Amino acid sequence: MSLADLQTLRIKIENIKQILNIADLQRKMESLSQEMSMPNFWSNPENAQTISQDYQDIKKEIDMVVGLEKRTVDLLELAETDDLSLQKEISDQTSQLQKDFASYEFLVLLNGPYDKNNAIISIHAGAGGTEAQDWAAMLLRMVMRFVDRMGWKTSILDQSVGAEAGYKSVTIEIRGRHAYGYLKSEHGVHRLVRISPFDAEKMRHTSFALIEVLPELDDKIAVEIDPKDLRIDTFMSGGHGGQSVNTTYSAVRIVHLPTNISVSCQNERSQQQNKEMALKILKAKLFNVEQERLAKEKQEMRGEFKSAEWGNQIRSYVLHPYHLVKDNRTDYESTDPESVLEGDLLPLSEAYLKWIKSK
Repeated sequence: MSLADLQTLRIKIENIKQILNIADLQRKMESLSQEMSMPNFWSNPENAQTISQDYQDIKKEIDMVVGLEKRTVDLLELAETDDLSLQKEISDQTSQLQKDFASYEFLVLLNGPYDKNNAIISIHAGAGGTEAQDWAAMLLRMVMRFVDRMGWKTSILDQSVGAEAGYKSVTIEIRGRHAYGYLKSEHGVHRLVRISPFDAEKMRHTSFALIEVLPELDDKIAVEIDPKDLRIDTFMSGGHGGQSVNTTYSAVRIVHLPTNISVSCQNERSQQQNKEMALKILKAKLFNVEQERLAKEKQEMRGEFKSAEWGNQIRSYVLHPYHLVKDNRTDYESTDPESVLEGDLLPLSEAYLKWIKSK
């Protein structure tokens, strides 16, 4: 990397600082630090944990960009000297700096209005009974493995288990900075081709499952819901939990009558908690419906709109007769579908974010 390259890199880092609004992040970190120093901070452990995690995530982000900037400035000072003995050291350090910057530059793509939010993910098995339900379980495992790699937290909000294997549907909450930004690439229909483990004749089967990815919205996002438009049912929870979870009518299902959107939550400990979480999911779904309507109107003018419906799969995973993962939107391909199913989603997420940015 030449002196000119280092100068260019410094300019790129300055641009990233502006895009990420580092000054605002620093102010938010200071505000969170003051909140964490309050005497009664841990009186609400769940809220305290959320604030602490937010503080750590923001600090990590700031430290990364500030560290990159300092290393660039130091190398610029070294590169301006005439000491030939330092050339190899400068070359090695600049090569590493270039690699570190390339991985960090990915954050610049996560600049959508809700990319920093937590995510709510629902996975629904398509037609095909046990085959599709097992595929839904494989996709849940894929997402959970990715979440583990990112160090985020998850909780299952609702689940409908298949009779033999897998899930008919499952909804999870993912808490982590940029969770929605990283995972919005998974929104849509996923297609699997494999030799069925449930077929005694070992025939090849094709299965489908739908992944919905929604941003968890804060109170600043106004979504008007008329209570008259809601039908609220309670039922006995079938999920895991502590005392009384499976013996009382704590699970809640809410149906939004105008759109017929139905959401349910059963894994919280009380009916009120389940109702609040179900309303949160409903709010995100209604917000997403409105955003998709606006996008459809805009893209229909260009003649290029495709919704996330059956037949419009976003990605195919072929395990037989060859090995291939192909994203139909970005044309990203990998001949190692097993790694993807083990949670290696970063290349797919990056390709999707670049594709979105290019549109």
